[in-house]
Amino acid sequence: MNISDVAKKTGLTSKAIRFYEEKGLVTPPLRGENGYRSYNLKHLEELTLLRQARQVGFTLEECRELVHLFNDPARHSADVKARTLQKIDEIDLHIRELLEMKTRLQALAESCPGDDSADCPIMDNLAGCCHHSTLAQR
Repeated sequence: MNISDVAKKTGLTSKAIRFYEEKGLVTPPLRGENGYRSYNLKHLEELTLLRQARQVGFTLEECRELVHLFNDPARHSADVKARTLQKIDEIDLHIRELLEMKTRLQALAESCPGDDSADCPIMDNLAGCCHHSTLAQR
């Protein structure tokens, strides 16, 4: 298979496929005498794994580990599960951080009259000062 066939079958762009190859995340494809890459089923599986792992939040380095595990016939499902549970914990932490950010932004929005006045409690709070007019007096 050529790179455009692989792109269609995996849902990746040719550019993404070349990027993953350059980073050493997939088994290097064979090259014909013309220099063109030649892919097989193993490449499709690795690239599909990469695309789907990236969609659920795995980093490139984590994807490298997953591809390594995928290609290791002696792997243990416990290792894959442990990495997955660790990613879930990271996502839970990120969700908590995002919810805290949202709560703070909601409080800031509620503190602002949103009128034609230059005074803005949101700006004052984000800038760490008390009131805009105090700055003008300095």
